[in-house]
Amino acid sequence: MLKVGLTGGIGAGKSEVSRLLVACGAVLIDADRIAREVVAPGTPGLAAVVEAFGEEILTEDGSLDRPRLGSIVFADPAKLAALNAIVHPLVGARSRELEEAAAEDAVVVHDVPLLTENGLAPLYDLVIVVDASPETQLDRLVRRRGMTEEDARARMAAQASGEQRRAIADIVIDNDVPLEELERRVKDVWAELVRRSQAPQGSPQE
Repeated sequence: MLKVGLTGGIGAGKSEVSRLLVACGAVLIDADRIAREVVAPGTPGLAAVVEAFGEEILTEDGSLDRPRLGSIVFADPAKLAALNAIVHPLVGARSRELEEAAAEDAVVVHDVPLLTENGLAPLYDLVIVVDASPETQLDRLVRRRGMTEEDARARMAAQASGEQRRAIADIVIDNDVPLEELERRVKDVWAELVRRSQAPQGSPQE
C-alpha cells in the first residue's frame, strides 16, 4: 500500500485532481467529507460538540449549524482548538479504518486541505501538492464559487503559502493549465505512484 497525502490551496483545483486520481484507480479518503460525517446527527461527535458549545449551534432539524459554529470558533482561537480537539481524533480514527479496509496493493490518497498547516506530511509515503497562481485561485473562487474578492483573499491568506506547500511536496501538479493538460499530468503522476507502490519494501524508490 502506498499512502499519499494530497493538498493544495483553496481554488487550486485539488478536488479535480482527486477526481482524476480516483478515475485512474486510487482509493480516496476525503478528510473534509469525513469531518462532516463524524458530526452528523446522532453521532457521538455531534453530541460532544453540543456539550462543548451549547445547543444554539444546532439547526431546527438537529443538524450542525456550520456557519454559526464557524462564526464562534474562528473568532476565538481557544474555541477553535477545543473544536479541533473533538473532531480531529474522530477524523483520524475513521481515516485509519478506511485505509485498513483498502487492498494491500492499493494507492490510498488522503485529500487533506490543511496538511501543510497541521504538519501532517510525515504521515504519508509521499505528498502531492496541487499548485496554481494566486491570480488563478482568486479567479476560480470569485467566478466559480461566487465569493466576494475580499472573502476569497481572506480565505487564501489564512492558509499556508504556495512556497510553504511546495517545500513539503514530493510531487507538484501545476494546475494553471487547461483540463486536457491536467489530465495528462495526473496520468503521468499515477504511473509514478503505481511504480512506487509496487517497489519492494525498503528498496530505493527514487
